[in-house]
Amino acid sequence: MGQTSVADLQPILQARGAHSAARVQWIVTSGLVLLDAGLVVAAFLLAYWVRYTLQIGPAIKEQVSLGQYEPLILFLVCVMLPLLLLKGAYAWRLGRETVDEVVTSFSTATIAVASMVVVTSMLQKYGYSRGVTVYVWVLLIVLLSLGRTLYRWGQGRLHRRGVGVQRLVIVGATDVGKMVMQSVISRPDLGYALQGFVVERAADAKRDFGRFRSLGTVAQLPDLVGRGGVDQIIVALPAESHDEMAPIVGLCERHGVGLKIVPDLFETSLGRVNVDQIAGIPLLDVKDRPLRRLERGAKRLIDMVVAGMGLVVTLPICAVIALFIRLESGSPVFITQDRVGLGGQVFHCWKFRTMRRNAGELRSVLENLNEVDGPLFKIRNDPRCTPLGRRLRRFSLDELPQLWNVLRGDMSLVGPRPPLPQEVEQYDPRQRRRLLVKPGMTGLWQVSGRSDLHFDEMVMMDVYYASNWSLALDAKILLRTVVAVVRAHGAY
Repeated sequence: MGQTSVADLQPILQARGAHSAARVQWIVTSGLVLLDAGLVVAAFLLAYWVRYTLQIGPAIKEQVSLGQYEPLILFLVCVMLPLLLLKGAYAWRLGRETVDEVVTSFSTATIAVASMVVVTSMLQKYGYSRGVTVYVWVLLIVLLSLGRTLYRWGQGRLHRRGVGVQRLVIVGATDVGKMVMQSVISRPDLGYALQGFVVERAADAKRDFGRFRSLGTVAQLPDLVGRGGVDQIIVALPAESHDEMAPIVGLCERHGVGLKIVPDLFETSLGRVNVDQIAGIPLLDVKDRPLRRLERGAKRLIDMVVAGMGLVVTLPICAVIALFIRLESGSPVFITQDRVGLGGQVFHCWKFRTMRRNAGELRSVLENLNEVDGPLFKIRNDPRCTPLGRRLRRFSLDELPQLWNVLRGDMSLVGPRPPLPQEVEQYDPRQRRRLLVKPGMTGLWQVSGRSDLHFDEMVMMDVYYASNWSLALDAKILLRTVVAVVRAHGAY
C-alpha cells in the first residue's frame, strides 16, 4: 500500500471542516428556536404581570389565574415558531439586517396574536383580558426584535475578532461581483474574510480593483482551493460564461467548499426581480414597476417633511456651529459649491465652512498629497482644515445646511454623492448614470466606508443605487447612516 500524502488528505479534512461548520450552524439555529420559545413565554408572563399585578388598564372585573392562560401560552408558542420558520427567521441569510428582524417580529406577532384572538372567541371558557392580548402583542414585537438584535450584535462582535470567519473568494470581476466584494468588506459582521477575486481572462489577472486583490484566473481556482485557503466561493460570472459553472460546482463539492451564485442581472433593477418556479425549476421573474411615479412622489414628500423638521430641530445646533466658526476663523460661515444634480443640472450646495479661507489657492500646492484616485481630491489630514472643521467633518455636521438643498428639491435625503462639474466632465457614459437620480446627503457609499473607498467603488455603488433605488432601500441606508456617523469611520 502506498503512503497517503497530506495533499491526498486535504479534501477529506476540508469536508470534515464543512461538516463541522454545518453542525455549528444546526446548534446555533436550535439555540435560536429555544430562545424564541422562551421569549414568547416571557412576553405572556410579563403581559399577565402588567395587567393583573400592576393593574395597568381598565378596572379588572374578574381575576383569571395564570394557570387558565397556560393553553394560550402553548398555543402561541406552537404558532409563532412555525411562522418564524416560514418567514426565514432561522435561515442563514446574509442580507438580513436589524430592520428585517423588526419587520419579521411585527408580522409574525400580529398573525399569531390574531389567530389567538380568533380561537379564544370561538372556544372561550374563561373571561380572558383584552389588555393581556394587547400587551402580549406589543411585548412579542419588542422582545423578539431585541433578542435578534442582541444575537446579531454578539455574532458580529465575534466575527470582527476573527471567530467563525470564513475565507471568501469571488469568481468574476463583473459589476455585481465588485458590489459583492465591497459589501463584504463594509460588513465584517457577515463573517467573511475576503481573500480576493479571480477573473476569466489572463489579460485581467494582474489588475486589482481598488482595495481588492486579483488572485489570478478561473483556471487557477483549483490550486487556490486545493491549498486549503478557501471556505466559501461566490460566483458572479456574466451570462455568457455559464459553461464555467459545472467545473466550479464539482470543485466545491469535492473539497467541501460553500458555493453561492449571483445572477447576472446588474443591468436589470434587482428590485424588480421575483423568484418563481415551475416543477422545482427556479425562474427569475422581472416584474414591471407601474408605481414608480408614485414612489418618486412619496420619496419627495418624505424629503420635504424630514428636511423641514430637520431644519427646525437642528436650528440651535447650526446657530452654535456658526458662532464657533465665526469666532475661530471669521467669515464666511457658509460656503456654496457648484454641484451637478439630476439630469446634469448645476445647483449651489450649502455647507458649513471647514477650511481656511484661502483653501482654494492651496490646492495646487497639495496636489501631490492626494490620497484618493480618480477625479476626487482628499487628504486624510488636510492642512487646509481648521481644528473645528475637522471635528465637524468627523460627524458630518458640516453637511447640515444641505437640508435646505433637500427642501428646495436640489437634493434628496438618500442618493449618490453630488459631484463637482469638473468631475462630471471626466465621466464615461456608464458613470453618467449616477445623474439619473437626485444626489443625496447620504447614500450607499457613505454607509460603506465613506472616504476610504476608491473612486471606482463609489461610482459602482452610485450606479447601483440609481438603477435599484426603492423606499425600502432608502430606509435601510438611513438606518445605517446613523451607525456610520456615530462610528465616524472613513470621515475626513
